[in-house]
Amino acid sequence: MPRHDPIFEIIIPNWNGKQLLAECLQSLRKQTSQEFSVTVVDNGSTDGSVQLLQEEYPEVNLVCFDQNRGFSVAVNAGICQSSTDWIFLLNNDIEVAPTCIEELLKGIQAYPSYDSFALRMMSFNQRDVFDGAGDAVLRGGVGYRIGTMEKGHGQYDNDRDVFGACGGAALYSRKFFKTVGIFDEDFFAYLEDVDLNMRAVKAGLKCKYLASATVYHIGSASTGSKINPMTIRLSTKNNWNVLVKNYPASLLFRLAPVIAIYQFMWFLFVCKKLMIAPYFQGLNAAVSQYKRMKPKRRDLAITQTITDNDFARLLKESEREAVQSIMDRRSEEGKSNHLLNIYRKLFLR
Repeated sequence: MPRHDPIFEIIIPNWNGKQLLAECLQSLRKQTSQEFSVTVVDNGSTDGSVQLLQEEYPEVNLVCFDQNRGFSVAVNAGICQSSTDWIFLLNNDIEVAPTCIEELLKGIQAYPSYDSFALRMMSFNQRDVFDGAGDAVLRGGVGYRIGTMEKGHGQYDNDRDVFGACGGAALYSRKFFKTVGIFDEDFFAYLEDVDLNMRAVKAGLKCKYLASATVYHIGSASTGSKINPMTIRLSTKNNWNVLVKNYPASLLFRLAPVIAIYQFMWFLFVCKKLMIAPYFQGLNAAVSQYKRMKPKRRDLAITQTITDNDFARLLKESEREAVQSIMDRRSEEGKSNHLLNIYRKLFLR
């Protein structure tokens, strides 16, 4: 992993992920193209991650915090210390396919008008199953990785425009961050990439999914599971932060039924998982941060380059793609799509 005039700076946030980190870095050493450098931002790990990097990966630039300051703070620190034209964000629980960097190079050359790229994310344990093929949004204020848990049968084999990229494996130009700003550190973790994608769309930037740039993702390895008190609390808080920050008042009013449906379904899910206490903790945190989000919405309105109507249209188109992906997955699993069909007819025509 040479550091002489690299094209990409790979930024990997890490928190007590020693074993995961070693496997990720080994996959980077096997790349067919070595046009990159690597920065690991450690969030106060106590499992020997820092010692591993110092002893076995001396070529890696290391930034250390004395405590876990969250995903947003970590990646922002990496972005701000980097000097390359392109920044590749990568979770520590990802194995990078040997030709991935080479395919990213081809991608930025093939699509010079794009400032962000989403990768082909496959399941680490089931390599014929997608983890994500670009990010969409649900207008209730959350993201959805297109193709999640779908078996691959050629449906995502072509490059295409997407709403945005999953922050777990995403490539951004330096211009992207100069235009949009870096990650919002009030989010700490979860949905910070949804917020970033919405800001980019409002600024008129485009994202391309690169079907040939492949990574293999474990998912939620640092927190231990996909559903736990921390994910429920932060997801609930940041869901409302996304809405307050990115939706103008007129759009909040227009989308009130859609938002209400999503919030009701999320609450039912929380109840099913017996996570009511973290849910209300998240709501309380969202109320506390309201005064911080509202001025940010005013600032975004000033820099926005598309109309609110165009933003609403792009949100609707993206949700339509997300719902179709969910329905495809459920059909593969032999589940009914009756309620989703009703929702689509009522709200996505």
